[in-house]
Amino acid sequence: MSKKIAVLPGDGIGPEIVEQAVKVLKALGCDFEMEYADVGGVAYANHGHPLPEATLKLAKESDAILFGAVGDFKYDHLERHLRPEQAILGLRKALGLFANLRPAKCFKELTSASTLREEVVSGLDLVIVRELTGDIYFGTPRGRRTAPDGNFPGAPEAFDTMRYTVPEVERIARVAFEAARKRRGKVTSVDKANVLETSRLWREIVHRVHDADYADVELEDLLVDNTAMQLINRPADFDVVVTENMFGDILSDEAAQITGSLGMLASASLGDGVALYEPSHGSAPDIAGRGIANPLAQILSVEMMLRYSFGMGEAADDIRRAVTEVLDAGWRTGDIKDAETPADKVVGTAKMGDLVVEHL
Repeated sequence: MSKKIAVLPGDGIGPEIVEQAVKVLKALGCDFEMEYADVGGVAYANHGHPLPEATLKLAKESDAILFGAVGDFKYDHLERHLRPEQAILGLRKALGLFANLRPAKCFKELTSASTLREEVVSGLDLVIVRELTGDIYFGTPRGRRTAPDGNFPGAPEAFDTMRYTVPEVERIARVAFEAARKRRGKVTSVDKANVLETSRLWREIVHRVHDADYADVELEDLLVDNTAMQLINRPADFDVVVTENMFGDILSDEAAQITGSLGMLASASLGDGVALYEPSHGSAPDIAGRGIANPLAQILSVEMMLRYSFGMGEAADDIRRAVTEVLDAGWRTGDIKDAETPADKVVGTAKMGDLVVEHL
């Protein structure tokens, strides 16, 4: 059966790493139809908007989306609705992508690349389930005004609104509990219930869903500040972490960095229809075009695509094994090398992609 993939390379290192992921897809020998479109800063430059109608139409008509990265310093002056990052937010909202799954796994071959001691980071294998379409990122009202009250009434101020409804919390909780059933059976729900009303609602609903349908899954509550500390102190103790949009954004980057490099972590954004797959890192415009970016997170996003959107578990396993074998053979990009890495084992973006294909 032919599957259509919308390929959206985006900005910065996006085109370079997406090229390697497409190389891996082609090496599988499957009947994929791949159609490219502009997104992010390059879309603004070419079409006047970071998410052109044609790109959104392609995304809606595809079976999955392979997304690179968006953002560039040269677009920082634009109004908010025209900035490259609005493309990914727009896709999440338009496609109903309410659940972001970010695995953070420390490959045993890369334990020395972590800034934590090897005995602390060894065994790290968690998934952060981040709610994507609610919270302060999308809540209204928002804007700027003259402060009507507070410490400085009459002064200019900016404001955003943190909001969650019961159905939003219920559905993301179910995603987390279902994921835990397929893993080690433990969910850590992260909130700020000692301060925020939205977090008190979050905790209440997560427990309601758990008690009604998932009593077989272990559930613990952690405040977000404590979670940030425990991810450093005992990262291997976590299994599935579920949290709201802003907390998930921050904690998933922390968890990714603990593994040794953001360049190793893929993610999947899921909803009721087409899903989007991307690396957890950003566009890194400072190294764009130099051929030194790590493409493995983008390649591992293909693994997630095959697994979640296409039900191709064996092919997904093949990609995971190929990446593991490349690392086991000592090959490294600059971001994951250490003092023991021989100079002739440090490779660039394209060579790393070629090595994964060879092992496939």
